[in-house]
Amino acid sequence: MKTSLLLLLPLCSLSCTLTTLSHATSAYPSIPGTSSSDCSFSNDDTNPLIPPRREVYSNGRIFDITHRITTATPSYDSPDGVLGQFLWLPHSMKNGSLANMSVFKLPTHTGTHVDSPGHFFDHYLDAGFDVDTLDLEVLNGPALLVDVPRDKNITAEVMKSLNIPKGVRRVLFRTLNTDRRLMFKSQFDTSYVGFMKDGAKWLVENTDIKLVGIDYLSVAAFDDLIPSHLVFLESREIILVEALKLDDIQPGIYSVHCLPLRIVNLYPCYRKQP
Repeated sequence: MKTSLLLLLPLCSLSCTLTTLSHATSAYPSIPGTSSSDCSFSNDDTNPLIPPRREVYSNGRIFDITHRITTATPSYDSPDGVLGQFLWLPHSMKNGSLANMSVFKLPTHTGTHVDSPGHFFDHYLDAGFDVDTLDLEVLNGPALLVDVPRDKNITAEVMKSLNIPKGVRRVLFRTLNTDRRLMFKSQFDTSYVGFMKDGAKWLVENTDIKLVGIDYLSVAAFDDLIPSHLVFLESREIILVEALKLDDIQPGIYSVHCLPLRIVNLYPCYRKQP
């Protein structure tokens, strides 16, 4: 029996307005790059308008497991490891525009996101296997959230020890990354936990898993970055969902809903700048 509903919207969670938390919560005690000041506004001082910011909906039945994106969000694609300014308001009613309209520019490997087959395979990129070609049936449905042993990367030995039953098609792996709150630190950290090549190979050959979710910017351990991705993405059957926010959620079976933006030729990947 599924105990809760997890709402997952990688890329769709990008905000069109720069927001600031008005107070800390247990799930978000602090977010680098945001101000501690109140972001409320009003026509007078007696009735402030305060926008709600929630992680849990419907009395605990729905959890949003995407990360907010701020100027201090860690970024795989940035030379100094931090996202920096990504949002502008070129059209402002305060400056005479008919409406407020923001513009944002950021690497596709920012915050909670999915990987496409063209991420590490150039011939898949040339053939057009982008985010828009991912299978929504795989991205939506029952999923198992598991806790990974905290003292190592995800190897074949670790995968065996998790005893994931045959027939389970979607697994979210919570690791030491969540305990260390790496997604809340402004600098990219190469010591994150991820899959080693043998762990990825064991998963592909011995399970029915088609959706692999993890709690940092890469599903692959930094020391096996390319080999692990190649194992996962070669068949085009496994979808990787990275940088999940799994704080304060109990292990168990959930219903995951993952809805990437339909942007043609979108390939989350690390590229050298020309």
